[in-house]
Amino acid sequence: MPLYRDAAIVLRTHKLGEADRIVTMLTRGRGKVRAVAKGVRRTRSKFGARLEPGMVVDVQCYEGRNLDTVTQAEGLAPYGEMISHDYEAWTASHAMLEMCDHLVAEQEVAVQQFVLLAGGLAALAAAEHDSRLVLDSYLLRTMAVAGWEASFGDCARCGAPGPHRGFNVGLGGAVCPACRPPGSAAPAPQTFALLAALQTGDWTAVEASDARHRAEASGLVAAYLHWHLERGVRALRYVSAATPPALA
Repeated sequence: MPLYRDAAIVLRTHKLGEADRIVTMLTRGRGKVRAVAKGVRRTRSKFGARLEPGMVVDVQCYEGRNLDTVTQAEGLAPYGEMISHDYEAWTASHAMLEMCDHLVAEQEVAVQQFVLLAGGLAALAAAEHDSRLVLDSYLLRTMAVAGWEASFGDCARCGAPGPHRGFNVGLGGAVCPACRPPGSAAPAPQTFALLAALQTGDWTAVEASDARHRAEASGLVAAYLHWHLERGVRALRYVSAATPPALA
């Protein structure tokens, strides 16, 4: 059976038998793979701690019919271990890992998603920004890479130049008065500006925002991803609660 080696981010694990684990990883060159890590639940395992969620590893596997098998794992960036000391960062990281797991299909090469997730985990580990802001920025950017980029300026439906006051998750973001359906949200202009900054990674503008607009932005981000994924991200329940967006 052919061997392969690649950089990988561990997305999740679950137990198999008495001592093994099935590890789901996003690799840089092969996309998402599932592999058996034998004996990693034993206390003397050589690489068990390296195959925890959020860890970036140089992994060697051999291909199997249904599941691959991990034969070697060397740590590249222990983000999972670093983040685990901060509960808010830890919950944010698990929401990011779960989101990536939802968006990327098995064996789908997704280099952009790999780079984006690695960058998000690095930002959480460095603790340079509030963990919820890092999470919201990651969620908006990963949705954009997946084809669901939100508009926070021009109308998402007709393209009319903004700024606009309406926001509709189903239509893809900002909506002009002519396109605005009943029940659309009406976020503050500062919230629109914050969302745009989060999506482009303008951290100077993000850091200048206040708590009220951050909470409103988080609510809109959560609603947006829930609508387009058609499922929730369970880990978001454990992240600091977001304020629901105001309705018109």
